[in-house]
Amino acid sequence: MSIAIELTVNGKPVRATVDDRLLLADFLRDELNLTGTHLGCEHGVCGACTVLVDGRAARSCLMLAAQADGCQVTTIEALAHPRGPLHPIQQAFRDCHGLQCGFCTPGMILATLDLLQTNPDPSEREIREALSGNICRCTGYVGIVAAVRQAARALRSAAPPEGAT
Repeated sequence: MSIAIELTVNGKPVRATVDDRLLLADFLRDELNLTGTHLGCEHGVCGACTVLVDGRAARSCLMLAAQADGCQVTTIEALAHPRGPLHPIQQAFRDCHGLQCGFCTPGMILATLDLLQTNPDPSEREIREALSGNICRCTGYVGIVAAVRQAARALRSAAPPEGAT
């Protein structure tokens, strides 16, 4: 059965008619050509498909596109313009060697963004806990944790002082 949905993806309104069983990950990749959202395990275990739904990390391989109706969805493509500077989280992953093959990286970066929006100065334990649902088979996580710490510092230093308008 088909269902009409309306959502905002990376700041742009999207209207579509989708199969009621279509996964959000498949909608993003196949219908919107946003292939930065990776499909790994397709069981919600690896975190490669992580996107932000209404600002919170979500597994797009476990969510139906119809469930995103009315929601704001953010994918890795929204973080930096292809010819512009990298987002501070992306730059930190690059600087700290927090990626190797890159397969887990989009999900890891969006999970990091979710963490830093709610906790701008996480401890190493908090970082490891927040990213525990995102599996990387290459890096050993040392570079990833260092990248999150660097990104946190960069985002805090770029933020306006409290009380500023």
